Amino acid sequence: MKKLLLVLVLVPVFSLAQSKRKKRLAEEKANAELVTNLSAHVQYLADDKLEGRRAGSPGEELAMQYIIDQYTRLGLEPKGSKGYIQEFPVEEGRQVAAGSFLTVEGKTLELVREYQPLAFSASASIKGSPAMALSEAKQPWFKDLKDLLEENKTNPHFEINEEIKKMADKVAAKGATALFLYNSSTITDNVRYNKNDKSQPVKIPVIYITQEGYEKHFSDHAATLEMELVLSFTEKTRTARNLVGFINNHAANTVILGAHYDHLGYGEDKTALDTGHVIHNGADDNASGTAALIELAGMLKKKAPANNNYLILHFSGEELGLLGSKYWLENPTTTITPNYMINMDMVGRYDTSHKLTIGGYGTSPVWGELLPTLHHNLLVKFDSTGSGPSDHAAFYRKDMPVLFLFTGSHGDYHKATDDWDKINYTAQRDIVKLVYQIIETADSKGKLPFTKTRDAQTGRSSGFKVSLGVIPDYGFTGTGMRIDGVSPGKLAEKLGLQAGDILLQLGEFSFVDVNSYMQSLGKFNKGDKTRLKIKRGQEEKTFDIVF
Repeated sequence: MKKLLLVLVLVPVFSLAQSKRKKRLAEEKANAELVTNLSAHVQYLADDKLEGRRAGSPGEELAMQYIIDQYTRLGLEPKGSKGYIQEFPVEEGRQVAAGSFLTVEGKTLELVREYQPLAFSASASIKGSPAMALSEAKQPWFKDLKDLLEENKTNPHFEINEEIKKMADKVAAKGATALFLYNSSTITDNVRYNKNDKSQPVKIPVIYITQEGYEKHFSDHAATLEMELVLSFTEKTRTARNLVGFINNHAANTVILGAHYDHLGYGEDKTALDTGHVIHNGADDNASGTAALIELAGMLKKKAPANNNYLILHFSGEELGLLGSKYWLENPTTTITPNYMINMDMVGRYDTSHKLTIGGYGTSPVWGELLPTLHHNLLVKFDSTGSGPSDHAAFYRKDMPVLFLFTGSHGDYHKATDDWDKINYTAQRDIVKLVYQIIETADSKGKLPFTKTRDAQTGRSSGFKVSLGVIPDYGFTGTGMRIDGVSPGKLAEKLGLQAGDILLQLGEFSFVDVNSYMQSLGKFNKGDKTRLKIKRGQEEKTFDIVF
């Protein structure tokens, strides 16, 4: 009888132990499968055959089709404008056409490095044998900008491009076939190629010779040079694609989950941090976030917390300035009531020195209540700001609570060495599970209230010693740098700058777009005094500033 009683007592114990063992084995199997899937996604997306997934490229189309195949298999509802796809234009502006070249004494000069046709230049094919010191009819002419710059050093209304246009038409009337410009002075000339220039071309080609090009090919003014120039332009627009899927719980609110899937291609858009025409595979940036989002979508499709719907957004054009996320917000492919947005960008390089940063902590009071209570084995650093250098910033600027998951920058950032074998897939798995846990825990909180936060701390360092505290509008196709907004407490806010202002010049450095603005900003140090020129509507304004 005692033995029978003992057996009856032990049966539930054994059953419980067996149940726990089965649960543990099932969890281990699911964890292993998640790691395997993440690795497979990243290896495909970061393969050389995708050629770096540049926005609007054939390689990005391969990545797009891979993601669509995953969601078709999962049974996600398509919510783009064409199935899962939302197309949008990437305006490249006026470009020097393929086939253009300049040769001097049989040597082909390197575009940009040694010479740059100006965007208002005429297209032409010319041959000549000019001497730099002479101005002969039916030959190219050379002009040093030194005297013009010195004469106008203190002229606040001097505009170099307008003067060059007048000069080009004047020398064309005297028989010049082309105008070659150089600057032998130390005065900043602000001659820049402006791809967004919509003005009428002048009558002849206008070519700016860089310092390097001048020293290599044009330093002997007495020489007669055999030259040939073939020059034409093209207006380029390429098509990029966002991808949109939906999990419909018929709930009142929708959680938006995002990651960008584009990268740098061969570095054609000049955002790479290394040199050479090499494939930038972008395993961490952002095949890692893309893979994480695919797996998170699968988990939610299998078992989604019921009080929200889930919109899955894969953005293109992030590397060009959040183009895809901003385009979707301006042209939504479905009608939803958004609750909050979670963005995963560069979540693949977690280690003890690259902790997981969760940005957006301050964009809703709910995050402060909820996030510290979660159970995980990751080293986490919280950052309050809702702004930053990734797609969540576009949603934050629409007054939406956001979270940004990011494992930190590293030596391979924006370089060809960002490859799949450097990803920490085990930690990436834990990050996916943490995001699911956040969604699950927040499900009972209803629609999260929104809070504005202070300026960005999270993200990739700009490397600049100073900042105006402005948010660039990367999609602007005019001359200058239009701003989307200003950061609270920073210099721009104190000056009274506002969204829509177009920045034109810092000190002696004028700029035509975001990249040339960044180059100008890099010339300044903390404590420097200078002047900022902007355009607001039709009015130009100037501010005295101290960095």
